[in-house]
Amino acid sequence: MLADDLDRLRAFGATPGDEARLIERLVRRDEAAFNALVRTYERRVFALTVRMIGNRAEAEDLAQEVFVQVFKTIGSFRGESKLSTWIYRIAINLTKNRTKYLRVRHTAQQEELENAEQRGPLAESGGGRATSIERPDDLAAGRQLEQIVQQAIVALEPSFRECLVLRDIEDLSYEEIGAITALPEGTVKSRIHRARAQLKELVERALGEKIA
Repeated sequence: MLADDLDRLRAFGATPGDEARLIERLVRRDEAAFNALVRTYERRVFALTVRMIGNRAEAEDLAQEVFVQVFKTIGSFRGESKLSTWIYRIAINLTKNRTKYLRVRHTAQQEELENAEQRGPLAESGGGRATSIERPDDLAAGRQLEQIVQQAIVALEPSFRECLVLRDIEDLSYEEIGAITALPEGTVKSRIHRARAQLKELVERALGEKIA
């Protein structure tokens, strides 16, 4: 049996055998099994990468890379964790690498702009990550605020950001986050707490006002 959504089936009492059969077919390079895997996890992987990267085009490309890597390395999966945990671990590692690359590329582009404009507007905006905000009362409660929050998430310390996204966006347990990040549960909780505090501060700074 190929599961259309393994997580949903598991929630309704599906046995680990459903996942095991899917893995067996993936190891055999079964195209139908790979398509089932993508259907099961594509939204969650994309949600993770877009929150970590902050750019939809980069996130879409990265999500595809995650599944290619999963397909290539599925033979190394030993079942010591849930398949979803293993996929998240791959996504987090690839995201870290892409983030470093983007940071280097952004720095190079920023230096070119600064040399050309001699302290232009981008140089004054902390790298150009945040959009220009006129007044708090001009902000819509919907999309613009969402953009501010996303920019704040991307601005977080990377090790804090990944724990925050896995907990507050992906709604994973502390135990699952620890398995993905290879961190003790106490460290995971500490990083999430500090990430939330940093996020609140960044959003308040962007809004120009305190939030509850």
